[in-house]
Amino acid sequence: MCDEHIDVNSREVFFVGDNGQGKSNLLESVYCLAYGSSFRTRSDADMIKKGGDSYHIRSLFRGEGDFSGSVDIFFDGSKKKIVKNGKSIKDRRDLITTIPCVVFCHGDLQFILGEPERRRFFLDQCLSMYDLLHLDAVRNYGKILKSRNLCLREGKFDLISSYDFQLAHYGVEVQSKRENAVFRFNQFFGSLYESISGVSGVLIRYVPSWKKNAGTVCEKDAVSILEEKRTSDENALTTTSGPHRDRIRFEKNGEDFIKIASTGQIRLLSVLLRVAQSIFFRRETERLPILLFDDVLLELDPEKRQAVMANLPEYEQLFCTFLPGEPWERYAKTDTKVYTIKNGAWK
Repeated sequence: MCDEHIDVNSREVFFVGDNGQGKSNLLESVYCLAYGSSFRTRSDADMIKKGGDSYHIRSLFRGEGDFSGSVDIFFDGSKKKIVKNGKSIKDRRDLITTIPCVVFCHGDLQFILGEPERRRFFLDQCLSMYDLLHLDAVRNYGKILKSRNLCLREGKFDLISSYDFQLAHYGVEVQSKRENAVFRFNQFFGSLYESISGVSGVLIRYVPSWKKNAGTVCEKDAVSILEEKRTSDENALTTTSGPHRDRIRFEKNGEDFIKIASTGQIRLLSVLLRVAQSIFFRRETERLPILLFDDVLLELDPEKRQAVMANLPEYEQLFCTFLPGEPWERYAKTDTKVYTIKNGAWK
């Protein structure tokens, strides 16, 4: 992209242009300012303009009331620096609740068809948008899990018990919040999907790794489960139970919906997961999210595109990318800013 500023002071901003012209780069910049990382790559070096050796992204934003602020992200090719309101922050934790952002992109299909880890990530991301204690619990659980697995690989079995209590403490907290989030999602997700697809009975099923017949486990239960599986863990040289093994399924009338769903139904499911994330955030916080649509409407037929747009929750801003031949005019309003993007420049 060019070293310029772009005015996005409008509730809706559309970027129109052919593939490879830089539309997604603009959405990536907004997302990066919200989370400190890209939704397209894990490498900051991949975000550097071809021929360059660094990047700097800066935003000025308005918050609730008269509050205003700024976020700057610098990357010099080896080290990233994030500055919020003029002060450097060392942890992205201090950034992610500043500009609540939900991105709709092609990679969302992995929440449906990908590995279980991707569905766990989606659920944890939904919660971490407003609940930093959940983010802390996920991080702490991951650190303890890593140490426990190292002991297993090195044969230090006498140290395992000391990690079990810590793993149970944070793991039960993570599991409880995931379970509650899925319960809240299901209060509206099935009806949302039915209203657009015509398919009824679809819901999200959370299958925790630690469970018992009576229901939700407590820390004592989790420790007991870890002890029961100790031999299996020692043989496998890894921890075989816990929130890192949780499953999230999409079911229709109790059966695996993904096995019977059409390609179109699965694509719609991935888009509506993001709509549900936006609705969930709005209900839990009463704050308005920023929505980023990166060419995902292309994957839906015209009728469903309009239905998805009509079912969006109230939002602070909406950014969309479109190809020149798409009917973006149908979604534009009188005050929508529309930029034509070509070779990284806009007009």
